Amino acid sequence: MVEVVEQLSDEEKLLEILARRDGSHASGWLRQFRDAGLRRVEARSFPTRKDEEWRFTDIRPIVRGAFEPAMRPPAEAPDPGLAGPHLFNAPGWTELVFVDGFFAPRASSLANTSGLRILSLAESARAGDTFAQQHLDTLAGRSNNIFNAVNSACLTDGAVVHVPRGYASAEPLHILYITTDKLEGKAAHPRNLIVLDETAELTLIESYVGLTGVPYFNNAVTEIVLGGASVLKRYKVLHEGPQGYHLASTLVEQHADSVFRSFSAFLNGKIARNELKTRLAGEGANVSLAGLYLTETGQLIDNATSIEHVSPRCGSRIRYKGVLNGTSQAAFSGAVYVHREAQKTDSNQLNSNLLLSDAATIDTRPILEIFADDVKCTHGATVGQPPREQIFYFQSRGISEAMARAILTCGFAGEVVDDISVEPLRTRLHDYIYNRYSPLK
Repeated sequence: MVEVVEQLSDEEKLLEILARRDGSHASGWLRQFRDAGLRRVEARSFPTRKDEEWRFTDIRPIVRGAFEPAMRPPAEAPDPGLAGPHLFNAPGWTELVFVDGFFAPRASSLANTSGLRILSLAESARAGDTFAQQHLDTLAGRSNNIFNAVNSACLTDGAVVHVPRGYASAEPLHILYITTDKLEGKAAHPRNLIVLDETAELTLIESYVGLTGVPYFNNAVTEIVLGGASVLKRYKVLHEGPQGYHLASTLVEQHADSVFRSFSAFLNGKIARNELKTRLAGEGANVSLAGLYLTETGQLIDNATSIEHVSPRCGSRIRYKGVLNGTSQAAFSGAVYVHREAQKTDSNQLNSNLLLSDAATIDTRPILEIFADDVKCTHGATVGQPPREQIFYFQSRGISEAMARAILTCGFAGEVVDDISVEPLRTRLHDYIYNRYSPLK
């Protein structure tokens, strides 16, 4: 008799890993939440290059990696010193630190939480707090992104932030996710839940830092609900390790007259995809999405933005810049959907790219679907190399070509950073750009 050995596909292997994940220590509602997420995973298929939204991002290395979800915190508490260089340590700031996907209280600083609800998701589940249970998956559960469902199936920890009505603080909240070599071959699935009640205001910094050169996978989901006339400024900085994979989905629901300001920076990582979707559900809501991505050989970054205009008199802006070097790849899509009821919509998007190498590639796609007749919607994209005439101008004044290219690159990238309202973050990013591209380093 000939024995037939069935070969499992990469997707089937990943589903098998998810099915046998160890979640026995979870509380009742969290266990049920995970099981519901797994059912959604099983009902969906993993995207391929044939799917329009994913055709520029090859996720096969992630699926083939079969990264086992990290479901339990390490036996020993992480060294608080790991976070030191990546914190801001500014007076009055609240900084939450997560190491390899789990909250690290000894490394965190809860300096200014009066009037706020700020806690880790695991802590919320252990305490029987129903706030997270009521709000989780209200946005991600509607998404057709299978990795959002994977996040729910493997949910362990993350940040829960509730800003009550009328609250406003001048000091930012910093959420820092650190990955160490202990996550080698594994995946963390952090989940952030941010809810602002009416007229509340918050400044949020979300950072991801990889301190290791081993392969790992971060699959992050952030759900944001903005009540009427609330204001959220959110900054995300991605500095994964050289072999780190990062898939992120941020889903935002905006009610009447709310304001959302977003800035995303990609500084390092192997493959990264930032999906950012906001729904302008209330009249007068306003959103601005800005970003900067810097790539080198072997890196791929995909920024997929989407704004859905549901209500009238809403405004939206998208402005992303990229600097590509070596054989790196980048993709950008700016999708704007205007419903029939969304009259008086005002929308604009621009994607600008600077190529420092002939081998670097960028795919940029503006997408406009407009069903209203009283709107103002524009889009644009630019791709080019440092202008030769400007380089010649610098050289004619005794500046070397290398220095001229560095000045132009830093000026191009720094322009979008100038709009950051948090001075310590703005300074940190300007310094990083200068040190990365300066020929004097």
